[in-house]
Amino acid sequence: MFGRLSFAVIVLVICTVSLWSTVKSTTRSISRSEIEVDALWDTAASVGWRPSSAPRSDWPPPPAETNGYLRVRCNGGLNQQRSAICNAVLAARIMNATLVLPELDANSFWHDDSGFHGVYDVEHFIKSLRYDVRIVESIPEVKKNGKTKKLKAFQIRPPRDASISWYTTDALAKMKEHGAIYLTPFSHRLAEEIDNPEYQRLRCRVNYHALRFKPHIMELSNSIVNRLRAQGHFMAIHLRFEMDMLSFAGCFDIFTPAEQKVLKKYREENFAPKKLVYSERRAIGKCPLTPEEVGLILRSMGFDNSTRIFLAAGELFGGERFMKPFRSLFPRLENHISLDTSGELGKNSRGLVGSAVDYMVCLLSDIFMPTYDGPSNFANNLLGHRLYYGFRTNIIPDRKALAPIFIEREKGHTAGFEESVRRVMQNTNFGGPHKRVQPESFYTNSWPECFCQMSAANPADKCPPDNVLDILDSQLAKGGNDDPESATSNSTSVVGK
Repeated sequence: MFGRLSFAVIVLVICTVSLWSTVKSTTRSISRSEIEVDALWDTAASVGWRPSSAPRSDWPPPPAETNGYLRVRCNGGLNQQRSAICNAVLAARIMNATLVLPELDANSFWHDDSGFHGVYDVEHFIKSLRYDVRIVESIPEVKKNGKTKKLKAFQIRPPRDASISWYTTDALAKMKEHGAIYLTPFSHRLAEEIDNPEYQRLRCRVNYHALRFKPHIMELSNSIVNRLRAQGHFMAIHLRFEMDMLSFAGCFDIFTPAEQKVLKKYREENFAPKKLVYSERRAIGKCPLTPEEVGLILRSMGFDNSTRIFLAAGELFGGERFMKPFRSLFPRLENHISLDTSGELGKNSRGLVGSAVDYMVCLLSDIFMPTYDGPSNFANNLLGHRLYYGFRTNIIPDRKALAPIFIEREKGHTAGFEESVRRVMQNTNFGGPHKRVQPESFYTNSWPECFCQMSAANPADKCPPDNVLDILDSQLAKGGNDDPESATSNSTSVVGK
């Protein structure tokens, strides 16, 4: 009896110790959710995928005779215009039209009339797309009844997110009637989700190959990147804590009464009326992160104050009052003005050239972090470009999941704050290939259409043949295109490289 009782006690002790060890181990794994910061400086795992936007099926060259000329006016900022240019090329292909070099809107916000010629390499743009569409710099003059006059384009306001059928019916009918049409405004005027992978790959060829900034912009961008990289890795942050975005989001309560008045006035003048309650917006992650919140996220993830950061941002609303906490956490901050030795950007830091330099530095950075990726074309386009440019690491905060953690901190409940932030950030996709899910834009994630695998289980994912350019050149020669110069590679070049 005594022996059996002793045995039972020993078993009970062993089970208790085992259970205590399991609980302790589980608690440790929960309470010490670590993020490998060192690994984030490298590119994300490609899982066998590589970028490729070359055609994979029969892709006839543009015929010598087209249905007419297509003019577009691309409104908005640099990256909204960039998406519009991609759509303009695709629209021209769909309608078998000759594209007139897109016009860039010189709006009141940018105070910049650089135009396409002032920002992009026009010759490279036209040559790179010679397999896809005919492009001219202006509508030519026509002879009629013995007189020479310029063809006048018929102006149309296209519907937002118009379908392909609208272009092949309504728009094409007007083009054939007038010889040329002018689509304005032309932002988000072609549906993003198109069930034709070749059309989507054409968008990628425009966005990631044909749209190359002018040489002096590339040189300035590279000099800034070289200065940053001379001291090791660097991170780029798009800090979207600006008047227009704060007004759009309706996040006013953290500002002074005078600042709130400015924000509300801007909203009334630029956005549709809508009742916005700050506490409700904040709770669901609709407010841009403050600079301090950005710093706290990075610190919680494990980045220390030696981290070098490039800030791509316009004028921060509220100024140094909001920047001071961030700067105390991460003092090694730079922007394109502080790193520009030429002095060119100081003349007009808000212009298209300044935005183009920010774009290139963010593209080439080791890590990119957008703080407000909702309606931000800059952030969304960069996320897509960095994915295409070799799965470069992105840190995308889940503002909705982080909001209650920050709200509790503001109430004085700071215990476990960093651990809670880390748990949220562990669910981040840091830049690898992933399925595109609404509301994610095609320009944010062009996988899988613009990627391929050398050893693909699905034939649709197989990379195009190595001689794809020879095939396209042969087709182009048979098609009668009269441009004798060879084209820039659409399958291997990367914008800026």
